[in-house]
Amino acid sequence: MRIAGVETFGNEHVALVRVRTDEGLEGWGQVAPYNADLTARILHRQVAPHALGRDALDVESLVEELPHREHKFLGSYLWRAFAGLETALWDLRGKVEGKSVCELLGGRPGTVRAYGSSMRRDVTPAEEAARLARLRDRDGFDAFKIRIGKECGRDEDEWPGRTEEIVPAVRAALGDDVDLLVDANSCYTPARAIEIGRMLEQHGVRHFEEPCPYWELDWTRQVAEALELDVAGGEQDWDLRVWRELTATRVVDVVQPDVCYVGGLTRALSVAALAREAGLPCTPHSANESLVLVFTLHLVGAIENAGPYVELSIEPDEYYPWQAGMYEPRARVVDGAVAIPDGPGWGIEVSGAWLARSERLWSEL
Repeated sequence: MRIAGVETFGNEHVALVRVRTDEGLEGWGQVAPYNADLTARILHRQVAPHALGRDALDVESLVEELPHREHKFLGSYLWRAFAGLETALWDLRGKVEGKSVCELLGGRPGTVRAYGSSMRRDVTPAEEAARLARLRDRDGFDAFKIRIGKECGRDEDEWPGRTEEIVPAVRAALGDDVDLLVDANSCYTPARAIEIGRMLEQHGVRHFEEPCPYWELDWTRQVAEALELDVAGGEQDWDLRVWRELTATRVVDVVQPDVCYVGGLTRALSVAALAREAGLPCTPHSANESLVLVFTLHLVGAIENAGPYVELSIEPDEYYPWQAGMYEPRARVVDGAVAIPDGPGWGIEVSGAWLARSERLWSEL
């Protein structure tokens, strides 16, 4: 069974990928979000030509060969594009074998605890605390993540004093029985990150994500060594050489590969294995409800060292309106948990209406 065609359907924010075989079978995947129209073109220029005519069930060979075929372009965009092809081939394999991807990996579909992830820094501490408390009561969340600092902020806050106010305000509103996580989005130098981290520890925060610019591994390691709470990171990283250093030298306490950023499920599994060998948990990044959430649910349902929860945006169609209506079924939170889709492949159906309003590009034999 050979790959006969590769199609992309999308816009500047997100693009789905359909792989068709010479036997008329198909599978669906997705390139990484953000500037996805550019990524789709890279997929057709630098990925699809190496895939057409190849064995549609031999994903691993394509993963192994791509760096050799495109050795001058081993950057983030190439792997963001390749993720679209690779995830579509996993869907295809699942449909051929009549199994979910989770089952293909040796896992079993069930439910996964979720943490409600807030993407916003434009809300006051009182507003954030109140809305998280409402979601706790409505959906049963027992873990939340909030944003602190300023994105790549060079030690600046979104506005003066916001971080020092929002952490105790949210803790007071949620109580001590709710796990509290924070994300600094590469804001701090080591000294300031450690100072903030001490304050976080006083309020029982469990998880301090990306405290320093993610490319400054030594900075992040300093913070992890100085603090008792878990320092997490890795969502942006695609280079497996970086992942080997990040895990072997324990730059972080929790690894967070993003299936779409790292180059697909196969490479995410490699990262999870590196983390397992280092004795580290893997809590993948899945900050929106495009197909990356679906991929992540199958991944955490199968790996041995999955963290205690999966990331779930609490405002999916407000903050990310471009993802609305892409596929069904969408994740539903019941008692603070979401279900891993149990149908063949990814276990979802792509919306024809969404495809109809998307830009289509194609490559074929």
